Amino acid sequence: MDLVNVAPTAKPPVCRIMDYGKFRYEQQKKEKEARKNQKIVDLKEVWFRANIDENDYQTKYRNVVKFLGEGDKVKASVRFRGREIAHASLGQKILDRLSKEVAELCSVERAPKLEGRSMIMILAPKTNS
Repeated sequence: MDLVNVAPTAKPPVCRIMDYGKFRYEQQKKEKEARKNQKIVDLKEVWFRANIDENDYQTKYRNVVKFLGEGDKVKASVRFRGREIAHASLGQKILDRLSKEVAELCSVERAPKLEGRSMIMILAPKTNS
């Protein structure tokens, strides 16, 4: 039997006489259970083009809704090729439209911003608490 300091931050500190090996085993078991129940948030990326067709947009929109429903963050990016970069406002319109359509499912973590030849926006799912 060992004298184990159970709550060192309490005033006065709480100690208990017990088997230290068994105490460590129980602590490790609790930590393992907590890790198992933890949700890992992935970052999924969906690519759009500046001159995307309506059907292609709808397909990608459904993917965004599915990813947000699973609790993952979504990185929506519009890729510009060649001289399309001169029409960055088209990419802005696409991302603004997407954020309005999924507003009830998520919040915009990072507003649309041009980075190189891509315009990127990050959406985070709303918590249910």
